[in-house]
Amino acid sequence: MYQNNSSDETVSTINDTIRSVAIVGSGVAGLTAGVLLKAQGHTVTLFEKSRGPGGRMSTKRVAGTSVDMGGQYFTTRNPDFLPFLRRHAGEQTVVPWHGLLGYQQDNGDWSEFPTEQRYVGAPRMTAITRGLSAGLNVQAQTRVARLHRDSQVKKWHLQDADGQNLGAFDQVIITAPPAQARELLADSSAAQLAIELNTAVAQILPCWAVAVKFSTNPWPRFQGARVANSPLFWVADNTSKPGRENASDEPAAGHWWVLHATPEWTNAHVDDDPQQVVDALIAAFAELSGNAEPALETLTHRWLYARSDAGGEPQPGHLWFASEQLGLAGDWLAGGRIEGAYNSAVGLVDAIGGSEQA
Repeated sequence: MYQNNSSDETVSTINDTIRSVAIVGSGVAGLTAGVLLKAQGHTVTLFEKSRGPGGRMSTKRVAGTSVDMGGQYFTTRNPDFLPFLRRHAGEQTVVPWHGLLGYQQDNGDWSEFPTEQRYVGAPRMTAITRGLSAGLNVQAQTRVARLHRDSQVKKWHLQDADGQNLGAFDQVIITAPPAQARELLADSSAAQLAIELNTAVAQILPCWAVAVKFSTNPWPRFQGARVANSPLFWVADNTSKPGRENASDEPAAGHWWVLHATPEWTNAHVDDDPQQVVDALIAAFAELSGNAEPALETLTHRWLYARSDAGGEPQPGHLWFASEQLGLAGDWLAGGRIEGAYNSAVGLVDAIGGSEQA
């Protein structure tokens, strides 16, 4: 079990049995579970369908800097979260973001966000997930398509989309978004568990993300803002974050803003041509900022599973099916924030240990 003491972090194993564990997904939840289980002495393999770890803490590198297309910042309300990141991802990868954030009321008036320390990865959000993954066995560009449990030997057999065997494991942890997790379970010998995710799937919201480079800062008023009565849900001055600055004498000099559309607007335009999305969100930002400076460069990303909105309903934190030796973790089970992904993984690892101790 993972514990954070005032003097140091201590790790103890629940029992002397070394397990092989497969983790599907290498976002914050998957990496946290991997770090904790490896520290307990277990053999852990993470499978990631993308080119590298990160999940929705996605960044895109551009000339001279990088742009955060997914998660914009995170809080550390759980006192164990920040020490965990600094210990396992690296002291220099987690830094405060002191940007002034605005919140627009429905009547158009502005107020400041509640005072709370916010953090970002440096020099990009993926610096954190890259750091967490450094000591783990991450099989990138590997999509787990099927799970089959051999009840006689009590092993899970994983296959990729081409039917290739990925190995046999004692336990499986799925940290993919709920729609993808449900699809994986439905195509596997755990189909009866897929129905457990129907409500969670309905609560996931999509988001079109557009990053825009301007020659100068078009809106110095805030460094980030939650917008009302607009196609825009969130806008952020990416260049204001630590590590993203451009030197003025570099060819890459300029100012990057990230624009996230509302779930409603995204749903209505989910299959639009990316250029149409760019034009619409830049126009909305020009109306918001009062500055119609032309864009020098743009990037787009369509997040079909951007964030979870449970509408205030209680969430389980994680799901652990002891009889099947299969668990699920992710921010969508624990509040929808980056910190929630960590909390979910810690809770699941504790539940696994507790079930074995019982």
